[in-house]
Amino acid sequence: MSKIYVVGIGPGGMEDMTPRAKKAIEESDLVVGYSTYIEIIRDNFPGKRFISSGMTREVERCKLALEKAREGYTVALVSSGDSGIYGMAGIMLEVASRSESGIPVEIVPGITAASAAAAILGAPIMHDFAVVSLSDLLTPWNLILKRIECAAQGDFVICIYNPKSKNRNDYINIARDVILKHRDEKTPVGIVRNAGRKDESREVTTLGNMLEYEIDMFTVVIVGNSQTYIDDDGRIITPRGYEVL
Repeated sequence: MSKIYVVGIGPGGMEDMTPRAKKAIEESDLVVGYSTYIEIIRDNFPGKRFISSGMTREVERCKLALEKAREGYTVALVSSGDSGIYGMAGIMLEVASRSESGIPVEIVPGITAASAAAAILGAPIMHDFAVVSLSDLLTPWNLILKRIECAAQGDFVICIYNPKSKNRNDYINIARDVILKHRDEKTPVGIVRNAGRKDESREVTTLGNMLEYEIDMFTVVIVGNSQTYIDDDGRIITPRGYEVL
């Protein structure tokens, strides 16, 4: 029977792709996804048939996956990171539900960018944290700012996705200023670009100085809470409250 796997392929490198995700792709006849993500995995699955498309074509990809499944194929619809975190899982489930096709859809989780970036930096998300995307393609900017303000006021560690693009050069600056209203300028900040990929880079800085570093759409920014600190080896740690002797 045909089936759709919605697969989280992890942040980039094959070593960060789960065995379950690899198995789902190997069992599929077709792999559908955003062109950048397809190119990341293509060489690791020789012989597979890949179908890719560009940005803002998410609904179209889900409909294509459903169409191919109806034709009898087993399809892997891939997302970077985790398919259920800013990924394709919700869209695919909505499309499948409205079609009343009866095609089974299995969600395959993956390592999300926040987890990958945190591991590179040390242990900055050991306590309560919030993940906020600065992309306003689907969410109004005033609502994004409200969420950042509430997270900062509540002393959450804040992981920022999609911090800057060509059309959103100043959003990260505004977000930083909102957080500064509730947090000391010496608060540790980690900046990770291309987590898990060949051009991976890592910077450890402070809330006051974070804008001095390169930040783009391939960057995850993690802002610590009031208890977060940088250890002697340059790792960011957010303690949970255990007494460490």
